[in-house]
Amino acid sequence: MSTEHVIVEVVRSGFVESVHRARIFALDAAGAPAVARGDVAAAASPRSSMKPLQALGMLRAGLDLDGRPLALACASHAGEDFHVEGVLKILASAGLTEADLGCPEDLPLDTATAHRVLRAGGGPARVTMNCSGKHSAMLATCVLNGWPTATYLSPAHPLQRAIRATAEELTGERVAATGVDGCGAPLFFASMAGVARAFRAFGLAEPGSHERRIADAMRAHPEWTSGTTRPEAALMRAVPGLMLKTGAEAFEAFTFEDGRAATIKIEDGGQRARVPVTVATLRALGLGLDAPELDALAAPPQFGGGRPVGEVRVRGLV
Repeated sequence: MSTEHVIVEVVRSGFVESVHRARIFALDAAGAPAVARGDVAAAASPRSSMKPLQALGMLRAGLDLDGRPLALACASHAGEDFHVEGVLKILASAGLTEADLGCPEDLPLDTATAHRVLRAGGGPARVTMNCSGKHSAMLATCVLNGWPTATYLSPAHPLQRAIRATAEELTGERVAATGVDGCGAPLFFASMAGVARAFRAFGLAEPGSHERRIADAMRAHPEWTSGTTRPEAALMRAVPGLMLKTGAEAFEAFTFEDGRAATIKIEDGGQRARVPVTVATLRALGLGLDAPELDALAAPPQFGGGRPVGEVRVRGLV
């Protein structure tokens, strides 16, 4: 397998005007490396792709969520009304309110919802921040265990220590470094190969296990882990059995129900390159080959004057 980066070209009117480089690590159904491009053993910042692992640590600590609320605990949600209602319900179940959230204020990621909030005189809020589902679940886990809620984002907090242990178990690695994610939660660095191994554990999880509960929730309710119009939801709807989680700075991780799994990192953090590379990686693993819905995501058009004049294309993978 080549260790050269996968190249993503942004083409306009026949001219390559920009280029992105991608690292990819993928495992086949037997758990053997199928794709390795770039330095996939180096420590990486998975960002929100770690949310299923964080949710697993919470379930192991006694949190009792399933279905849509569990998917929301794994989400980088769009701040749509049903997301906000779900977050408030998780908080209320623990006797908490939006004021207890430790994430920063933000507008909804969904453009239409954000415009509606602003027209109504509203503004950024903690509950509409895309990580508020995870934070509400973290707080509920603290209440359940009698752990302090005011310091739940400290790496030394019992919750974060439990999540770190879970991440190390599933990745098969010691955490390379601990940073701070955009939402304020501890960010555990791991290799791309390690994160792929962790996601594979969700793909192969036995019915009734915590890992399977998370995988089933995300696969059944992809709009709750992202949003109704987000490409992440479109990818999971197009490939039944796929569990996928996006992270900031163009990180992506996914697994399939037979154990195929992969991680992707666009080196410059360019989100426009992430989805085409994800589709190319899925197809390299033999997934989504009969899903025409992926064609538009595989080579998103570039527009000029309101009409397509180019595309984003992946070179050197499939």
